[in-house]
Amino acid sequence: MDTKYGHHLREHFLLDSRLVFLNHGSFGACPKVVLKAQSEWREGLERDPVDFMLHRLPGALRSQAEELGEMLGAKGKDIAFVENATTGVNAVMRGLRLEPGDQLLTLNHVYPAVDNTLKFLAERNGCEIVRADIPMPVTCSDQIVDAVVEKITPKTKIAVLDHITSFSALVTPMAELVRACHARGVPVLVDGAHAPGMLDLDLESIGADYYVGNCHKWLWAPKGCAFLYVAPKNQSDMHPTVISNMEAEGFPFNFDWTGTKDPSAWLSLGAALAFHRSLGDREVAKYNHNLVIEGSNMLAEELSVELVAPPSMTGSIRAVRLPNTETARGEDAAALHGYLAKEHNIEVLVHAHDGVWLRVSAQVYN
Repeated sequence: MDTKYGHHLREHFLLDSRLVFLNHGSFGACPKVVLKAQSEWREGLERDPVDFMLHRLPGALRSQAEELGEMLGAKGKDIAFVENATTGVNAVMRGLRLEPGDQLLTLNHVYPAVDNTLKFLAERNGCEIVRADIPMPVTCSDQIVDAVVEKITPKTKIAVLDHITSFSALVTPMAELVRACHARGVPVLVDGAHAPGMLDLDLESIGADYYVGNCHKWLWAPKGCAFLYVAPKNQSDMHPTVISNMEAEGFPFNFDWTGTKDPSAWLSLGAALAFHRSLGDREVAKYNHNLVIEGSNMLAEELSVELVAPPSMTGSIRAVRLPNTETARGEDAAALHGYLAKEHNIEVLVHAHDGVWLRVSAQVYN
């Protein structure tokens, strides 16, 4: 392993020194230098709130969007800031003109908050949720493409697909999925909550109609910093879930202002990107990938379980399905999580879904 990274980098974070932190993927961990930048933005706001909100903020947000776009392979004008990926998904889905009988296509490993959004809309509009079943274990990306294509029908209104599944930690072949859906006339909303900072993204090449991603996970921004990318052809009918003063300005400006709030998480993104570059930029994800492969292989060997995906479909998180847990429920997963946290100071994601999954994250401080 590269000695540039490792436990000595914990000094850059506020993580409790007693904690074995193997769950960066859930909420991230913000570096001290980024928190300092956020504090400075807040102080700047409070020194002259009116001038800041009316005059400094609009240009500052667009500048941050441009810098983020350079990293993500997109133009800043095609990016709006949102509080989290779930907010972005809701903005897209609740803005669609849905009709009874429309089908909403997703994966059977969909994130619970996104699933709840689809259920809400399906019930309200008389739509049907269709789930493409990912075969487990999965051995190649074609299996995921085939599973999605098999479920597309003339009634498919939109496909809502994970770039990296949450509890099973699969990196899906998103560019191929988008091409397959578009070839059949189906638009695609990508839930890329984990992707920024974990994968080498080029949003324009991926070609999705909509793409949401969190910056507070693998890009080290403060909590509440996420983005929504919208392809130009879809922007004229794109609205935030909260309609406010800038609605007539259209995308992305109608997202930049949805009422008075603390914008410091978005404005601190530049500091997070600078910290990311200072630690090696793409080398960070390479280290995390290699470490999580090594660690998960050790874990699978000790538990005598089969890993569900090959390294080529793994990023900086990897999951193992624990043996003999087929009938386990959510409270069983919660009990195991509580035991590891309270008895051993180990913070790791434990999730029940057709068995109990243990998902480990690797970050530069591990």
